[in-house]
Amino acid sequence: QAVKNATAFGSISSLGSMVFIKKLTASSSATLSFVDGSDGVVLDDTYKEYVFTFNNIHPATDNVNFQFNMSTDGGSNYNVTKTTTVFIAEHKENNNTSFEYRTATDLAQSTSDQQLAYQIGNDNDQCFSGDLKIFNPSSDTFVKHFISTGNNYTYNDASINLFVAGYGNTQSVINAVKFQMSSGNIDAGDICLYGIA
Repeated sequence: QAVKNATAFGSISSLGSMVFIKKLTASSSATLSFVDGSDGVVLDDTYKEYVFTFNNIHPATDNVNFQFNMSTDGGSNYNVTKTTTVFIAEHKENNNTSFEYRTATDLAQSTSDQQLAYQIGNDNDQCFSGDLKIFNPSSDTFVKHFISTGNNYTYNDASINLFVAGYGNTQSVINAVKFQMSSGNIDAGDICLYGIA
């Protein structure tokens, strides 16, 4: 019996590609926002999936959370109702570990910002990196699902792998996404937006 090549996908001609849209670089920035139609940003029905990547997001303030929210009115208000689930894996430099569902970090029909990184430190070597996927934000029928995974170096010297998933409970089109710290500025770091073709 012939052994099939693990990289052969039969009649599938394309698995999709990441199309770069926009890069924002923080420099003591209160927020970084991606608004459809503004400054070269595309966040519409051009793509069914959008990916934000976070590269070395460094806070100005110690022990803060990196978070996001969505808008249906072009960025005038970032207050989409969300229901989410969050769990973390943590390993401290002193070898203490934990793995838990984080009830204090999830949302239940809330318009609050959703945390993507937890207790980031502001030492020179402390930061957060990861990604956020938003699915079909321009749908006027379905809720807006999202998934995020990232790792950050905390103020108390731990590596935290944070897993976030949920949905924006709206049938309205999502046309803007904002990122900020729970307190203080984003001191440095890059956020890139890609569409999945």
